[in-house]
Amino acid sequence: MLDPRERLIVALDVPSAAAAQQIVAAVGDSVFTYKVGMQLFTAAGPRIVHDLVTSGRRVFLDLKYHDIPNTVGSAVAEAAKLGVSMLTVHAAGGGKMLRAAVEAARRVDPSVMVLGVTLLTSLGVPDLDTMGIRGGIKDYVLRLAALAISDGCHGVVTSAREAADIREELDGDFAIVTPGVRPAGSDLRDQVRVVTPAEAIFAGATHIVVGRPITEAADPAAEARAILGQISSLAAIS
Repeated sequence: MLDPRERLIVALDVPSAAAAQQIVAAVGDSVFTYKVGMQLFTAAGPRIVHDLVTSGRRVFLDLKYHDIPNTVGSAVAEAAKLGVSMLTVHAAGGGKMLRAAVEAARRVDPSVMVLGVTLLTSLGVPDLDTMGIRGGIKDYVLRLAALAISDGCHGVVTSAREAADIREELDGDFAIVTPGVRPAGSDLRDQVRVVTPAEAIFAGATHIVVGRPITEAADPAAEARAILGQISSLAAIS
């Protein structure tokens, strides 16, 4: 069973390395893994990943690679060289792209987890309709999750609202990373399909990603510990 501190990922959705390091210092040793996404990586570059890794933190590099197979494979190889523990690719990129990503990571560092992103938590049914995708969110997410797992991804990134369906429909011991997690009463902001930590764990998530409720808290360490306490309690009875 995963240590609760491995299951909580804090999102460093900030515009500078200095802001990121301030959050890491404030959270302290309660959390092992931090998400570096597009904003921070674009602002601070690979150096922020290097600094986090050399300080003993694990990095979830959430750049959602989506391009031709050769380009994605090359990018994933470079990410693996940086020492990241987890990284994301869009499952909608197709089987060839997913396989290229998995193979590239395996060549550089077999411990790197390649995760297939199913559907962004900011999207709902009306968005799928305008994109010409029919069949509803559940069917679409299940198709992409099945594709990602069958092509070798170590897990998927999906809302907890679909996590339970994925666990039920797909065989195998794979990770489910759930973004859009907000403690009860938090501001939803730009995300639509959000859940609480309890809902995510009950749905079968192995990892949850929490950003602003921790990073903008008056006491980030205390907020992280509170969420870790929920994870520990729920994991013990699930």
